Parts: sequence; structure tokens; C-alpha cells
Amino acid sequence: MAIRRVRSKWAKTKVLLRSPRMHAYIPHTKRYGKESLYRMLQDYEMVYVKPISGTYGDGVIRVERLNDPAEGYRYQIDTTSRTVSSFEALYQALQRYASRKGYIVQKGIDMLKHRNRRFDLRVMVQKNLNNKWETSGIIGRLAHPRKIITNYHSGGTLMALEKLMSDHQAAAETNALKANIRKLGVRIGKQLEAAYPGLKELGVDVALDTKFHPWILEVNTKPHPYVFNKLADKTMHRRVTRYAAAYGGIKRKCSWSKK
Repeated sequence: MAIRRVRSKWAKTKVLLRSPRMHAYIPHTKRYGKESLYRMLQDYEMVYVKPISGTYGDGVIRVERLNDPAEGYRYQIDTTSRTVSSFEALYQALQRYASRKGYIVQKGIDMLKHRNRRFDLRVMVQKNLNNKWETSGIIGRLAHPRKIITNYHSGGTLMALEKLMSDHQAAAETNALKANIRKLGVRIGKQLEAAYPGLKELGVDVALDTKFHPWILEVNTKPHPYVFNKLADKTMHRRVTRYAAAYGGIKRKCSWSKK
């Protein structure tokens, strides 16, 4: 059986939300539109506008509602940041991007930082050699200093979770956090497989807020094991590639360097 792929971020989010246990881990997300953008900015002040399908963080827009010293809105795409004075001007500016294809708008998470750079986690969840879901790898992704996304393909830096968390908590607390994330990864795998039989691997992007609470930003059903080879400790990379080889998921070797 071919490995199942699901491109729509919106579809995967709706499937996860079918589980009441998942609600606490998923930022408020809506289909993008003028009304939803306005309401979300009123509620949260900062949101991300994302393509429903896409990879490498392409097309992601960070939008903020400004209050002090002047009212207005700021939006950033890649390294370009602009400020407008009204919501109408903001919406018209974003239409140049968001009108091309379907988008979602998602509550922004105040992410933890390492040396003043935001970071999130790529959590690899796979069918193991016993055909059971397992969280096989966790790696930190440190954003490029001038960018809003953390992807390695877009200039992010890959780093061990322990190093990123060393500024924030003791090692024992980080171990407990990793255990919770591993359990969350397995629940995500089971929940999505119930709707999409044939899934074998997931790359879950997880943000940690300033209270160390994990938030599921999105789930990629075509992750690449290449990123784990960037760690000095190759244990996770060996496990990830061993599982991928068992279900035929490492035939894409030529594309590993892209993510």
C-alpha cells in the first residue's frame, strides 16, 4: 500500500479537533477571510496567516494589531515587514497573497526563545517495526534572526531540544516535557490514522509557549528524516531511518536536503 499523504492543513486540523483531548493543544484556527481575520486580531492581537497546503513555510504571514504608541497593523512576509494604519488597508495588502489559494488564520503563540530567536520543534511520529505509532524523534528549529518561520530550508538552525531548553528549565523538567510530547505525538498519529488509513509517518510542528505548554502548529504527512542527521548524536536519525526503511519511506533520498 502506498504511504498516505494529506496536504490540507485545514482538513488535518478538523480531524484532530474531533478529539476533545486535542483541543488544549491546537491554537484557535479558522478559514481565512475578512471577517475571520478581523475577529481573530481583535481576540489575540497576533495571528499567522498560512496557505492551506504548502511546504517549507512558504507563504506564511505574521500579522499583529498595534496599540502603542500608535494604532494600526504590522505584517511580515519572509524578511519584509510593513505597517498600515487601518484594517481595510491590511486586508487589501494581504489579498495580494491570500487570494491566490486557500488560507487559514491561526492564533499566534508567544514562543520560547533562545538567544533572542524564536524556536519550535519538529516531532517525528512513525509506525515502528511493530506497526505501532511511536514518537521517534524530536529536534529544535531555531528561526533565522530576521524571519518568522523556523524551517531549516528557510535559514533556520537545527538544535537539540536539551540545548534550547537549558536556559529555561532544569534537565529533569525537560525530560518530563519530552515524555509528554512523545505521548502527544502518538495520540496525533492514532487520531489522524482513524480518518486517513495508510498514514505511516508524520512531522508535527510544535511550539512551546512561555509556560512550556505545547501547541500543534501543523502536521506534515511527508516529513523528511534528513533533519535528524544534523544532530551530533545520531541515535534519533538511525531510529527514524530504520522505521522509514521498513515501510518504504526513504525512497526520496534525493529530496532530503530540501527540508
